[in-house]
Amino acid sequence: MDSLTQIVLGAACGELALGKKIGNKAMLFGAIGGTIPDLDVFIGKLFYSNEIDIMMFHRGFMHSILFAFIGAFVFGYLFYKMYNWGKRTDTTTQKDWIWLFFLSIFTHPLLDCFTPYGTQLFAPFTDYRVAFNNISVADPAYTVPFLLCLIIAMFFNRNNIRRKKWVKAGVFLSSVYMLFTIGNKLYMDSVFKKSFAKAGIEYNRFSAQPTILNNVLWYAIAETDTNYKVTFYSLFDKSATADTILTLPKNHNLIDIQHPDIKKMAWFSNNYFNLIKKDSTETIQYNDLRYPLLNSNDPNSSVFSFTLKNEGKRWDIIPFYGATPSKEDLENFKERIKGI
Repeated sequence: MDSLTQIVLGAACGELALGKKIGNKAMLFGAIGGTIPDLDVFIGKLFYSNEIDIMMFHRGFMHSILFAFIGAFVFGYLFYKMYNWGKRTDTTTQKDWIWLFFLSIFTHPLLDCFTPYGTQLFAPFTDYRVAFNNISVADPAYTVPFLLCLIIAMFFNRNNIRRKKWVKAGVFLSSVYMLFTIGNKLYMDSVFKKSFAKAGIEYNRFSAQPTILNNVLWYAIAETDTNYKVTFYSLFDKSATADTILTLPKNHNLIDIQHPDIKKMAWFSNNYFNLIKKDSTETIQYNDLRYPLLNSNDPNSSVFSFTLKNEGKRWDIIPFYGATPSKEDLENFKERIKGI
């Protein structure tokens, strides 16, 4: 999920592991631990110059179970050595620090698994990306109550029982909301299956996920032999099914999709992608269709798209910023959440 959410979860892990011994500093170190896996964004840039390679590196080994164990011992040892001196000597143990970093690092990729982006939880043994698709990569309903509980807890002494109760309250509220999103995912899958059946659409596979920043408006994409069918459904919709279904051409013939770089991109998108010829400069717009359209009425408003350019034997992304929503798209998005 987004960086703030991972910091909050990491801080809670730090508090549960060491809060009674070192107070608010435990939240700080837990937040650091919760951030460590996402450093692969910067580390990838040290090893690669091609943006496709950099993108493939993210949520790879540093988001795996194996890294959580290795990282727990490495960072636990280092931070214990840095902390355990002077007046703080023997106030904590190396085991405390290993536990803190294991919790904060391990929960990071676990949380990411619930998002559509996907996480290589079992790297380097397999590149399978775990993605349950039940919560957006950024959802304030999960993060804000959790954050408020931690902020309140910070004002209590480390030995005050209310401090631990507020931290547990944050964990409880976020966990309950996560359970709601899982149930909502099961419900939405059934709605979309009925919607495609009602429209007489025969598909090979389909995927559904919430749109950004909420769990109310959902998006689904179904793949047929020749194109993709996409639709939206809000919990506030009056109809029992999604009635407006758009058709997106694959256009996979625009480039050689067997090229190693394009195959990497296709793997990254779980093969839900289409292509659009942009201009005469040999650039191609690549739309990752796992993610929703910005405008439910505009088939060309992909929220996660990049420009591909051929550079000799390689393809590269220039630049990787994603789509910029227009005012019209944002207004349509907000109205669509309210239901039709």
